Amino acid sequence: MHFKALSAAVYGIDANLIDVEVDYSGIATDKDVFHTVGLPDAAVRESRDRVRAAIKNSGYTIPPTQITINLAPADLKKEGSGFDLPIAVSILGAYGALRVKDLSQFLLVGELGLDGTVRSVPGMLSVAILARDRNIPNLILPLGNAAEAAVVEGVNVYPVASLLDVLDLLNSAVVGVIQREPFRVATETLLGELQHFTVDFKDVRGQHTAKRALEVAAAGSHNILMIGPPGSGKTMLAKRLPSILAPLTFDEALETTKIHSVAGVLDAAAGLVTQRPFRSPHHTISDAGLIGGGAVPRPGEVSLAHNGLLFLDELPEFPRNVLEVLRQPLEDHTVTIARASMSLSFPARFMLAAAMNPCPCGFFNDKSRECMCTPPMIQRYVAKISGPLLDRIDIHIEVPAVQYKELRGGSAAEGSSEIRARVLMARERQQQRFRKFGEKIYSNAQMTTRQIRVYCELGPDAERLLERAMQQQGLTARAHDRILKVARTIADLEGAENLSVAHLAEAIQYRTLDRSYWA
Repeated sequence: MHFKALSAAVYGIDANLIDVEVDYSGIATDKDVFHTVGLPDAAVRESRDRVRAAIKNSGYTIPPTQITINLAPADLKKEGSGFDLPIAVSILGAYGALRVKDLSQFLLVGELGLDGTVRSVPGMLSVAILARDRNIPNLILPLGNAAEAAVVEGVNVYPVASLLDVLDLLNSAVVGVIQREPFRVATETLLGELQHFTVDFKDVRGQHTAKRALEVAAAGSHNILMIGPPGSGKTMLAKRLPSILAPLTFDEALETTKIHSVAGVLDAAAGLVTQRPFRSPHHTISDAGLIGGGAVPRPGEVSLAHNGLLFLDELPEFPRNVLEVLRQPLEDHTVTIARASMSLSFPARFMLAAAMNPCPCGFFNDKSRECMCTPPMIQRYVAKISGPLLDRIDIHIEVPAVQYKELRGGSAAEGSSEIRARVLMARERQQQRFRKFGEKIYSNAQMTTRQIRVYCELGPDAERLLERAMQQQGLTARAHDRILKVARTIADLEGAENLSVAHLAEAIQYRTLDRSYWA
């Protein structure tokens, strides 16, 4: 007897349709003989034990026989425990436990417990998108994955808690239509909920120049590097940066949720990532942990920070080979990982914020403490950050130690809500500009060279200023483009249509560390 069900396997951040075929010989044996073919990994091969116990503990007795399970297409490696549910349903269907004989209108994914319970699996948002694209109307999945899959419109999501629940659901179907209401979520209200942050820029005393630089960075999604002595507030400022970022659009939230779902770090109760990610890996991270990797590649920190913020504290403490792999994602906003069996791409459009000390002891150029580092020591320390990587960071800002009077000042500093209001206004101007010309980008930092020439025209005075800065500081063509992007963002914060000398001068000022530290 032959029976077939539909399932899915996730590769990268996309899902592939898998046919789960079951055939049993009808010849009685002393014990069940399961043969699983179709490039299964260890977790898939172990499913025979989970499936056998789940079927028995759900009240079904299957006589011992030889069962062959085929996962097609056979040339794709199958991994994970998500095939347990379709395998069990196909076996029961082959033995006649299902009234419905055609499951082409259903896609099933889920891990089985020994008692027949259905457990969550990662990547369910990608599976729901696959079902919608392949015109499969019904998706049967674990209860814990319901919220994330239901954000995809055009698919009926049916969460189940046990194998018996699945059988009751399928047996209630009439001509492929399930007699139960699908699970729904109000996607239009998920992103509209008020965002709460536990930190606020009101907590930061002094550092007005650094706050201004962070405001510009947030408004245009520019990369930023903060250099200053220990205790000057670099980490404190970076942790408050998410509180002034623009909220996610629904398309951005869907992209981000897909990555978090595949990586298995999605909050099951939320179902959708509604706030921009903030990732802060420790400096002991490997290059595979930062970029992604594995036998079957998984997303790394740069992809988990997609549409959000990646904060690298104590930047020179990261191994040089780890930092150098950031070059390509910072430029292309994507990561491609090649293996012998496959090549996968992960999106990595993130905003980089980094912090570092100016020297090994941390007190170079500090007025209150004496630096004991020699010039060669300082040079070796800052040389851990290569010129090509530094060139890809739009804004470099010094964060000096806070003076006592500023630290103990009575007047409250400007809070995140006031800064965020200006950032949102600047982002809205950018959206209107790019939407008017049909550009599919979200911020000034994503502009291409062609768009820079269109939206960043300079007057004669600004042209001369930029030329002088390029010659005196020895800036590269990439630095030239990034200066213009930052100047465009500064103009958007002021509501100006054209770039002025003042906008350009401020943008050039944010590149002075090229000369003072890396000369």
